[in-house]
Amino acid sequence: MSGDILRGVPPHAGSTAYINARIIDPTADSEYTGAILISDGKIADFGPNLFASGAPYGIQSVDCRGLYLAPGIVDTRVHTGEPGEEHKETLDSAGVAAAVGGITSLVLLPDTEPPFDDASLIEFVARRARQIKLANMYAYGALTVGLEGKELAEIGLLAEAGAVGFTDADHAVGNAQVMRRALYYAKAFDALIVHLPQEPTLSSGHMSSGLMATRLGLSGNPPLAEVMMVERDIRLAEMTGGRLHLTKISTAESVKVIAAAKARGLKITCDTAAPYFALNDLAVGDYRTFGKLVPPLRGEADREAIVEGLKSGVIDAIVSDHRPQDQDSKRVPFAQAEPGGIGLETLLPVSLELTHNGHLTLPQLFQRLSSAPARLFNLPGGKLAKGAPADLVIFDSSLAWKIDRTDLWSKTKNSPFDERPVQGKVMATIVGGRTIYRDDRFVPAVAA
Repeated sequence: MSGDILRGVPPHAGSTAYINARIIDPTADSEYTGAILISDGKIADFGPNLFASGAPYGIQSVDCRGLYLAPGIVDTRVHTGEPGEEHKETLDSAGVAAAVGGITSLVLLPDTEPPFDDASLIEFVARRARQIKLANMYAYGALTVGLEGKELAEIGLLAEAGAVGFTDADHAVGNAQVMRRALYYAKAFDALIVHLPQEPTLSSGHMSSGLMATRLGLSGNPPLAEVMMVERDIRLAEMTGGRLHLTKISTAESVKVIAAAKARGLKITCDTAAPYFALNDLAVGDYRTFGKLVPPLRGEADREAIVEGLKSGVIDAIVSDHRPQDQDSKRVPFAQAEPGGIGLETLLPVSLELTHNGHLTLPQLFQRLSSAPARLFNLPGGKLAKGAPADLVIFDSSLAWKIDRTDLWSKTKNSPFDERPVQGKVMATIVGGRTIYRDDRFVPAVAA
């Protein structure tokens, strides 16, 4: 671990200018050398010619020395163990990991114990976020009572309490009638339904069907299990007119079907998680349980299709799918291991591979990491605009390092990217004008 968590440190009393930065503006699809002025926790001004000759007297300035400065990452798929499994991750430890990863806003999944199917738990998250004073934290409401897929949760009450979307997390709703009712009912509140497309009776295998599963002697989860549910959900969204977001897309066929639905003008959006464009099913060789995820890692052709989906814009957003598991859940035979991997601290460096390999520009990458997820969930961050929250990340895109799970700040260490060489490191994370994390290598020149 390197760097400092600056919890509760108040912002500079006046205005602060971040100068000599390579600014990434995803909304304008542009990148330039310039400056950003922060005042009262908000962006007061920004641009390529701002403070070209230095900040005026009386304004504190931070020299970024050519590092990149972009809107903070908005991660809309984060699991913690609080309440119920605090030994895996707490809201506090997740906030720390998010800060180290350049994530300024995160949306918490409702599959805790008890699940977020009661308004008091949505309010609990908001209260804890204020106490922790790190990243902005929001919560999903449960789509069905107890995440059981049978009876709709009180979507209206949960929305009133502050739920930003509705999902049963990694529990797919197999009953089409329940999903139809959910889309109809949520439409009255303009609420977003987020669904993991996995046909339950076909997706009970331990890894993706194919040659690797056969070699390892493990039961398979066919890619068909995903696209079947994608097609069903799209038909239901078309019938109801509801807002549907499909999460963790992992197969080539799903990308094709979603592209066709978008071309027809349907209100369909989707995301994928970093493992599905950066890893394939070879990562579970030798029964490596850190590579056991939901959905499972797919073959190379599917991985390449996910990259193409991100390039074309069919896939709107990238999430971490941060799911901590303790040693007792992972250090067991592969078939018995719990699925999931942590991803808050590795989301940016792994995603930067898309730019290093020429698939996306940096503004396009931050459209998928920041501006698109903020827009889809009606969150205030994720963009550069006058009056917008000063939620920012400063990073070095070329710094090479090797992911070592023992150096990660998350409470548990089950990273599918353990020992992976990457390029790109967060140097500082700013939320509401406050620097909440600073890497030891980032010692900016500060002048008043």
